[in-house]
Amino acid sequence: MAKDRIISRDSHPLDAPVEAESAGVMRPSSLGDYIGQPELKERLTIALDAARQRSDPMEHTLLHGPPGLGKTTLAHIIANEMGTRAYVTSGPALTKGGDLVGTLTRMQPGDILFIDEIHRLPAAVEEYVYPAMEDFKIDFTLDSGIHAKVITYNLKPFTLIGATTRAGLLTGALRSRFGLSHRIDYYQQDELVEILARALGRLGIEGVPTEAIDEIARRSRGTPRIGLRLMRRVRDFAQVRHNGKLTPEVVMEALALEGVDDAGLDKLDRTYLSTLIRVYQGGPAGLEAIAATMGEDPGTLEDVVEPYLLQIGFMARTRQGRQITPEGRNWVSEASKGDSKLFDG
Repeated sequence: MAKDRIISRDSHPLDAPVEAESAGVMRPSSLGDYIGQPELKERLTIALDAARQRSDPMEHTLLHGPPGLGKTTLAHIIANEMGTRAYVTSGPALTKGGDLVGTLTRMQPGDILFIDEIHRLPAAVEEYVYPAMEDFKIDFTLDSGIHAKVITYNLKPFTLIGATTRAGLLTGALRSRFGLSHRIDYYQQDELVEILARALGRLGIEGVPTEAIDEIARRSRGTPRIGLRLMRRVRDFAQVRHNGKLTPEVVMEALALEGVDDAGLDKLDRTYLSTLIRVYQGGPAGLEAIAATMGEDPGTLEDVVEPYLLQIGFMARTRQGRQITPEGRNWVSEASKGDSKLFDG
């Protein structure tokens, strides 16, 4: 249910048909077109230039950080820069060694293997990854017992790009095999405005006031995936209700319909804050108690709601429990005065 929220950083079920569209239209194809993450871009530029000069594959790379910030996009960019192909899979999809062997043996020199959620690789599969990364070979065991036969596949040199939202869950052995490791940070407001403006232009939507794009960016929670999702909802709303005209007023009307306020909070976020204030006098209060009062799963609140509230400084985690900050209390007070319907239900 949490993934169905429009402001969820995880891939949204409704994104599937349009992510195919964005892959060819809105997704940048080179580092020059990639907006944001300047330190990472500089590091990747040096690594790519060095690899091309030596005619070697690029170093294995680990990208970690919250979802929706462009880790998959970067994998495709690296493949384009190297003139090779990107094979995309995920840790949970690789359930046995054979799944990995099939992909690795198809890859050509310099190709990219992108494994999303690499922290969820089963231990048995991870054992195959080590020799593949270090020696470009993989040992595959046929049968078992006295009839067991080990076949060694020599692989073509490739680059493994791992992406994870939980870098701390990677084993030390796997982490040490990556030559490059970088955390992807949340995007600044001006970077999101540029990303959204470019996406609108590539969709053939011209003449959108900067103020309208800024309204979408402000509600995007520092995450391009959320910004692009909100942009598509605003585009549809403007097309149906306002003859395709995108103005700041249309943006605010469209996002109010979606329940997303000017701080990027939705109903679940606001209910969390109002529960903490009205029932627990601002805290400290235990997560289990808050979840029981709201009728929500504690894991959902901890993984989906709290990270953004912590990021913007509206709440704090203390030894005694969850506590609303003065900034959070002031925001709830002002927001409820401005539009009490935000906190209905």
